Amino acid sequence: MSAVRRISELVPQSAKAEWLDTIIKGDCVAALNRLPDQSVDVIFADPPYNLQLEGTLHRPDQSRVDAVDDEWDQFESFAAYDAFTRAWMLAARRVLKPNGTIWVIGSYHNIFRVGSVMQDLGYWFLNDIVWRKSNPMPNFRGRRFQNAHETMIWASRDKSSKGYTFNYEAMKAANDDLQMRSDWLFPICTGKERLKTDEGDKLHPTQKPEALLARIIMSSTKPGDVVLDPFFGSGTTGAVAKRLGRHFVGIEREDSYIEAASQRIADIEPLDNLDLAQVQGKRAEPRVAFGSLIDAGLMKPGTLLCDAKRRWTANVRADGTIAIGDDAGSIHRVGARVQGLEACNGWTFWHFEEAGSLKPIDELRRIARLNMQVAAA
Repeated sequence: MSAVRRISELVPQSAKAEWLDTIIKGDCVAALNRLPDQSVDVIFADPPYNLQLEGTLHRPDQSRVDAVDDEWDQFESFAAYDAFTRAWMLAARRVLKPNGTIWVIGSYHNIFRVGSVMQDLGYWFLNDIVWRKSNPMPNFRGRRFQNAHETMIWASRDKSSKGYTFNYEAMKAANDDLQMRSDWLFPICTGKERLKTDEGDKLHPTQKPEALLARIIMSSTKPGDVVLDPFFGSGTTGAVAKRLGRHFVGIEREDSYIEAASQRIADIEPLDNLDLAQVQGKRAEPRVAFGSLIDAGLMKPGTLLCDAKRRWTANVRADGTIAIGDDAGSIHRVGARVQGLEACNGWTFWHFEEAGSLKPIDELRRIARLNMQVAAA
């Protein structure tokens, strides 16, 4: 089945989400208005930059620069651009889930106007990300600094959105165990990745590199999430989303872009589930109560627990508490009381004996978590 659908072909999500993993042909606002409420997890938007280019730009050797001079990037005034931005931003906010986030990329020509509209509409800024280009285009006229970056705004749907996805541990691990910074270094799209026309020209003047979209999707989505791109262009968002096990929805009005993007996405092979697994921190792991170890048969009532130096010994009871004589309570509370402390991590303080050696009960919790993940798969 073709990945392209006319707006009129859309059906309600409750019937069947046929709009998933498709490119919708049409105006972005009209198409967004036909999508179900709160139906997408993340939006990546690469709207027209309104570059206000005047005349043809040439290199020092007088060759013409293939710049963005397409009709879709031209607006009669800043007011017209602001009205356009407000219209698609309102429509995008409606389809975004309450815990969803949006990424918008732009240059100095438009990103500040876009940001102002976003704040007026209630979006809540999380970060501004600087995409620093390792191979930017020179400033041929030599009258300004070389434009070597673009800016992305990452925002939640509103101020109260607390449950949005941010894969902190995965980003940190990918950055050699250092916090991922808000300045990202990637080359612009070149080589085999750049889509070309039959004449050898760029198919799309602002095609984004797949590495940039991969960072965005890996940082702010989970496998199976829905990623919407209302300015789909050459289909980079869809190609990366499919490879990374996410759903995509693209909106595009230009037939040449739709045709190229459809073929590009059709050629993508999704990664295996094991390759898509992400590092998670402790906060993302499922909660395991000490009593659940007894329920799972990992710990038997009557088992003796002790600290690492065997100073205190406690007895495991059937109700999930532990006791030292008449003093009973949770593994945390009893551990704190015997040490005269306000708090204690009972999982690392208490140990059980196996084959003559002591092991922290946290090892049993790890086994319980693995069993929970297998059962949920």
